[in-house]
Amino acid sequence: MLFPTITFALFFVAVFVLSWLLMPAFKLWKLFMIAASYVFYGFSSWRFCLLILASTVVNQVCAVGVGGGRTHGARKAWLVAAIVADLGILGWFKYYGFFVSSLDNLLGTFGLGSALPLLDIVLPVGISFLTFRAISYVVDIYRGKIVPGPHADVALYFAFFPYMMSGPIVRAADLLPQLASPRDPRGVDSSRAFWLIFAGLVKKMLIADYLAAHLVNGVFAAPRGYSSLEALLGVYAYSVQIYCDFSGYTDMAIGLGLLLGFRFPENFRSPYAAISVQDFWRRWHMTLSSWLRDYLYIPLGGNRKGQARTSVNILVTMLLGGLWHGAAWTFVAWGGLHGAAQVGEHWFRDRRRRAGLPEPQYSPGGRILRRFLVFHFVTFAWIFFRADSFGAAARVIARLFTAWGAPSPNVTLGVAGLIIAGIAIQYVPTRFTDAVQLGFSKLALPLQGVACALGLFLVNALGPQGPALFLYFKF
Repeated sequence: MLFPTITFALFFVAVFVLSWLLMPAFKLWKLFMIAASYVFYGFSSWRFCLLILASTVVNQVCAVGVGGGRTHGARKAWLVAAIVADLGILGWFKYYGFFVSSLDNLLGTFGLGSALPLLDIVLPVGISFLTFRAISYVVDIYRGKIVPGPHADVALYFAFFPYMMSGPIVRAADLLPQLASPRDPRGVDSSRAFWLIFAGLVKKMLIADYLAAHLVNGVFAAPRGYSSLEALLGVYAYSVQIYCDFSGYTDMAIGLGLLLGFRFPENFRSPYAAISVQDFWRRWHMTLSSWLRDYLYIPLGGNRKGQARTSVNILVTMLLGGLWHGAAWTFVAWGGLHGAAQVGEHWFRDRRRRAGLPEPQYSPGGRILRRFLVFHFVTFAWIFFRADSFGAAARVIARLFTAWGAPSPNVTLGVAGLIIAGIAIQYVPTRFTDAVQLGFSKLALPLQGVACALGLFLVNALGPQGPALFLYFKF
């Protein structure tokens, strides 16, 4: 069930009304929200509801074992059991075909190839996000940050529909305390919620889907049919598309959560305004970045064991982060590029510290140059993220240099304008958006409704016919 559809709108209106009506009967409300979340997820395939149920039961059993273990060894055994189960499920559904085909190709290079069994396994939507929520829940109990939650609360945490499909990656420590008592409707920031939902719809429907349909899909499918200028704009357009598509989803998810009385963590903060690759990851998919830091990079040793070990830890973290995005070597290459860039930045900073030099202070011109360079590095790396294979990525890169001067009919004002707009919104001052939200919040409720209705009409009129799937659904 996609957010920008009439079906979801009707579903959410019903859930919203019943949710607040049932809120005084809090136990009944929890059961209702669990059922509603399963209906939402089961809309595409009821089979995968069993996956959520199994993951919830297994991790809750292990969590209780971790929390109640009498010895350190027993607690660790329950933790290992949960992680093995979670990664086993993820590996079966997402990486079985990748590892089998990679092994078959490797054996083939030595003349040992054989027809290894390759099964047609359907990837459940949101399974990677489910796995991250599950692991963080049990690990945080093991670390003593939280205690096992009530069964109904944990079931809702695992299945809560606003963030179920594509995040943000909400941790149990963020949501379970909010489930300890009924939500107060007087505390709902409806104006911010409506703003986020509308902003998400604009990003998704008017920018991301338009750029995908009018340039990106064609350039990456058949780059030889486009000029170098069109290929260049196609690569820029994909940078804008993936940002607007993914941040648009999380904007809507956070807004929907707010309307139901819940606050989710921020997931994007102007990533294309970053002045370093490390800074980019502080701004892009922030809940993933913090998850990789807390549950992978730091357990590997972080930066506590010397420069060489730190570099290895960064590379391993980013390579696995790349592989998490998709079962293909192109995703590993994408993660490797970001890892290598961060290793270089870390080495440079460490060298300055050892020389007794302070952190560099950049002039306005220097910051502009760094943003320009970081954006183009990130955009270049996106080629491997988007391409189906290394060969496809190479064809796109080659086309950037081999067809200058060729006709460029796909370079239109609409495409160029949306690319510029998608980058420019990264630089809109927060105080300006805050002022707009404040002005909207001061409108009478009927006027807010009229403004939202006009906005939705505009999105529907200007957007493509029907929303495309969100890009991160396949991750």
